[in-house]
Amino acid sequence: MRKPFALALLAISALLLVTGCRDSRSIPMSDGRPQITIMVGGLEKVIYLPAMLAQQLGAFADNDIDVKLLGEQSGASAETALLTGDVQAVVGFYDHTIDLQAKDQCLRSVVQFADVPGEVELVSAADADTIRSPADFRGRKLGVTSLGSSTDFLTQALAGQAGLGTADYTRVKVGAGQTFIAGMNHDGIDAGMTTDPTVAKMVRSGEARILTDMRNEEGTRAALGGLYPGASLYMKCDTVEAHPEIVQKLANAFVATLLWIDTHTPEEIAAKMPSQYAGSDPDLYIQSVRDSIGMFNGDGLMKPEGAQNVADILGRYSRNVAPVRDRIDLAATYTNQFVEKAHQTAAP
Repeated sequence: MRKPFALALLAISALLLVTGCRDSRSIPMSDGRPQITIMVGGLEKVIYLPAMLAQQLGAFADNDIDVKLLGEQSGASAETALLTGDVQAVVGFYDHTIDLQAKDQCLRSVVQFADVPGEVELVSAADADTIRSPADFRGRKLGVTSLGSSTDFLTQALAGQAGLGTADYTRVKVGAGQTFIAGMNHDGIDAGMTTDPTVAKMVRSGEARILTDMRNEEGTRAALGGLYPGASLYMKCDTVEAHPEIVQKLANAFVATLLWIDTHTPEEIAAKMPSQYAGSDPDLYIQSVRDSIGMFNGDGLMKPEGAQNVADILGRYSRNVAPVRDRIDLAATYTNQFVEKAHQTAAP
């Protein structure tokens, strides 16, 4: 009995050594500069444009930090990378901080890029005459980036406010970009939630029509009953608490970027982005930036009204949050302290 037990202990010890239990508070340094890896839930998506734009503008270097940006099509996958310690921060949707708190994990938004999702529910041209509102989702296949993603939360919210539960329709993982387009064009989905530049491409080609537009405040309030803060920079709470000076550098960089967006045209913004983002159709990319750029709030601050509406929606439609909605500590999911200080520093 002792030998098998000893071998089992040895195997477990070896596994722990291989996988490691990364200390999320640890941030690598090189020549005195913090080395930050940020996972972005879709680098080419306009909703997350401030991440790459900050890099292109030199905002990270200006604040004496080295930042590596990694792309991941699903916000759910990005949060997993954060929780395992593979990255130090995520550019993704704020709602993940609430969803993860329901699972006893603490994430905190430190810069809020937008007060609205920037998402669009598209319906395929073939189904546009029969799907005119979320009430028509019954029996349909609805595309989301992945189950547990923000597009999944929002899809459930749209359907839920029309009186439908998840048993009334099928959520299909189709990712974003070309995989989303393929899903819609090959009858994989009847409708689905996505962002620019996919929206601009499919609408211009006539392959899809807009059913619900949450790229602006008016459309978001109509669809969700209030603001729904989307794109943000969030980190593990213990990292924020252990390295406030590094978090401040990140906040400084992103606030400067948001202010730059607020004072430049879509053409100027598109020109700063990597050329491969526009591909062979620069005009289409500029249009996609123009259609979505109004989503960014210009200051990086979280509006308490928006955070509360996200909590209310998840409390009704998220199977993780709903059972524990009364114990969600909303104040732990975001802070404005770093952004407020960034504005004080930037003030003339």
